[in-house]
Amino acid sequence: MEGRDWARTGRALVIGGLASVPGYRWFLWLGNSFNYGSKAASLTAKVVVNQLTFTPIFNSYFFGMQALLSGSSMGETWTHLKNTVPTSWVNSCKIWPAITAFSFTFVAVQYRSIFGGVIAIGWQTYLSLLNQRAVRGEEEGAQHGMVGEVREERGVREERGAREEKVVQGESRQKATA
Repeated sequence: MEGRDWARTGRALVIGGLASVPGYRWFLWLGNSFNYGSKAASLTAKVVVNQLTFTPIFNSYFFGMQALLSGSSMGETWTHLKNTVPTSWVNSCKIWPAITAFSFTFVAVQYRSIFGGVIAIGWQTYLSLLNQRAVRGEEEGAQHGMVGEVREERGVREERGAREEKVVQGESRQKATA
């Protein structure tokens, strides 16, 4: 297996392993909570609570641990979180509400963890891809001496540092011609 990044594989195993029991307990708790007279109200509450609490916490944990286990400083980790969590949360809203609703509606309690785990393999593959894109963007920004953060949203990279540099260059040209 040439070319395999074993350190990255190890990080994924540690991150997934540490999250498995809390994730399992979360969904057990969620399944036993918000049970109203109306099935629609119960399901809506479970989906909304999951999206507003578990998703941002898990995604912050995932990206934060990736950065810290890769040797990033706290400041670099914070920048990395700002570059990944908002995008991952928005994209999670496109898939996880339907998966959560399906799970609580059609999957028996004893199989929900397995069902969610299988879906999570694909989701964590996406998070890993997003993580690698953000790392590359942050490295490119650092190589170019950019001040500020590099953010990727909807596949379009915003480089605030590059814009600031252009403004400074424009001011320098104006002074030179004056």
